[in-house]
Amino acid sequence: MRIIAGKFRSRELVAPAGDTTRPTTDRARESLFNVLANILDFEGARVLDLFAGSGALAFEALSRGAATATLVERDRKAIEAIQKNAAKLGVTDAIKLDTRDVFRFLASRPASSFDLVLADAPYDESRALTDVPSLIFANGWLTSRGICVIEHRTGDTVSLPENAKLVRELKAGEASFTLWRTL
Repeated sequence: MRIIAGKFRSRELVAPAGDTTRPTTDRARESLFNVLANILDFEGARVLDLFAGSGALAFEALSRGAATATLVERDRKAIEAIQKNAAKLGVTDAIKLDTRDVFRFLASRPASSFDLVLADAPYDESRALTDVPSLIFANGWLTSRGICVIEHRTGDTVSLPENAKLVRELKAGEASFTLWRTL
């Protein structure tokens, strides 16, 4: 697993040990970020990475110019991988790691909104396809020009949240990405 583009291009990332996480493949991440580069200015962006795993999505955004990233992850091995990756890339000051459950985290109101919200829940987490998008849009986690990305298994249906407009659906093998903006 490596960073695809930007200032950390080709830098290797550590994946959490074991099989509790499913990192987004390099190819799928490349496809997603190529699309995002055409609809979002990464420079100075604030990023929220839910179910962060190794942090690869957040670190890709930081590599492309995002200013900060908040990573929400509660698995101990994934947290260790995030910390190792942040230190390896020299971005420990640019990230905030929150170890709460994602649903509990999203149930609160954010101090400030994010320009890019990424959610890559385990494929067997059924609430991720309904509750996560709903909470993001209902509780103000996204800026007015921000993009929300939900990664899910190709063939699964993601519920369109209230106050959201579909921007794009992208298939990348087993993974699919649904992208939304605020209405």
